[in-house]
Amino acid sequence: MFKRHKSQERKRELFQGLPQSTLKNSMRNFHSLSQLVLSAGPLRTTRAVKLSKTTHFEIEILDAHTRKQICILDKVTQTSTIHDVKQKFHKACPKWHPSRVGLQLEYGGHFLKDYITIQSVAASSIVTLYFTDLGRQVSWTTVFLTEYTGPLLIYLLFYLRSSYIYDVKECSQHPRHPVVHLACFCHCIHYIRHLLETLFVHKVSTGHSPTKNLIKGCAFYWGFTSWIAYYINHPRYTPPSFGNRQITVSAISFLICEAGNHFINTVLAHPNHTGSNACFPSPNYNPFTWLFFLVSCPNYTYEIGSWISFTVMTQTLPVGIFTILMSIQMSLWARKKHKIYQKKFNSYVNRKSAIIPFIL
Repeated sequence: MFKRHKSQERKRELFQGLPQSTLKNSMRNFHSLSQLVLSAGPLRTTRAVKLSKTTHFEIEILDAHTRKQICILDKVTQTSTIHDVKQKFHKACPKWHPSRVGLQLEYGGHFLKDYITIQSVAASSIVTLYFTDLGRQVSWTTVFLTEYTGPLLIYLLFYLRSSYIYDVKECSQHPRHPVVHLACFCHCIHYIRHLLETLFVHKVSTGHSPTKNLIKGCAFYWGFTSWIAYYINHPRYTPPSFGNRQITVSAISFLICEAGNHFINTVLAHPNHTGSNACFPSPNYNPFTWLFFLVSCPNYTYEIGSWISFTVMTQTLPVGIFTILMSIQMSLWARKKHKIYQKKFNSYVNRKSAIIPFIL
């Protein structure tokens, strides 16, 4: 009791010591502050802001042959792709260009595509990838342009400079048959179409191909073109057995197949038929595209038709051998593509053939 009474007396002494004007102002300020607090309503609890935590991965790169560690790439985000990993690997090891880098999840497995994300292949925060040096690489556009430019120039060399290649007396004694000029025209049309479609029609992959594949392709196309051009432009070349009728029919068939191949490639280059969300190519009002009703790869069908027509028109052994080899290779490509179509668009491809209607 004595303590409480003493504390009250001290408070009275403090307030009595202040001037009355100051005391009144303090009371007014306190009253206005209390009114402001009451008018603001009850206090609201502020929600805690959730910060989005970005998961980072640590990529360990091992040599696929020696299993030794090459480097470790840290702070790789979950949205990063294999292409991004190759770029970072190139910065860590500049001697390996991204086009030479092949990455695998396990030794002997498939190489990971550039568009695959790290999150889709990661089992933990540490991802181990096996590196393989793919060797010198060239772009697919360079591959196609090189393979198609060579045959065009080689054939024109044999056609325009025959006096430098064959005997001059034989060239003067044996005038060229009209089918020789027609064959040169058709051959040039074929490869000029390929070159223009590579530049302006086809959606060429941004990936790369080993240099050895370019050498193989050039050796095949350039070698066969030299053999074909040598026979057709030879002064002793003999025209087809059935004369102009055989030449005319086969030439018309060749031009039809070339036109059909171009229109099919135009349809395949449409944005709806490319990419991961592509739909199955469907025919349109153009009659050349109606072959889609029967086969899933009509571009290969038209390509084989062009070379068969060229073989009948020229009636030479080198063209026939080249046509057989091309038909076998394109049949393999068509069957592989047909299986991919069956997995994605089974209802559209189920009753269709791959390349030859009702047969293959």
